[in-house]
Amino acid sequence: MKFSVTHKVFALSLSFLVMISSLSLTIEKHFCGETLVDVAIFTEAEKCSDDSSEVTATSTIKKNCCKDEIDVIDGLSEITVNSFEDLDTIQQHVLIAYSYTYIHLFEDLPNLVIPHKDYLPPKLIKDIHVLDETYLI
Repeated sequence: MKFSVTHKVFALSLSFLVMISSLSLTIEKHFCGETLVDVAIFTEAEKCSDDSSEVTATSTIKKNCCKDEIDVIDGLSEITVNSFEDLDTIQQHVLIAYSYTYIHLFEDLPNLVIPHKDYLPPKLIKDIHVLDETYLI
């Protein structure tokens, strides 16, 4: 029972690790001038309503001091599984030596021989110390 609960927790944590490592994020930042106005992770950042424009006789010229900055964090697109044959010869030897050492790290204790394991003590009919009036002080 204890092993199965530990096994389930370990499997669940590994599945979350794979899910988080393959997650992609887009962080969008909106600056007005030099100040940061809004940061959004999964949505678009809110734009400021500061649209200053100059009207001249010939055309309308917009001066926009705002800028958007987008940071994209790419996750893993493909998860590869390497086999033992994909490793170099030195890495294979190190892996074999490590696993052999780890397996033999915890050796079992020898079985203790208890010679009187199947022996039943005699039934006491009367207490001998009381009969002989011998008391330990």
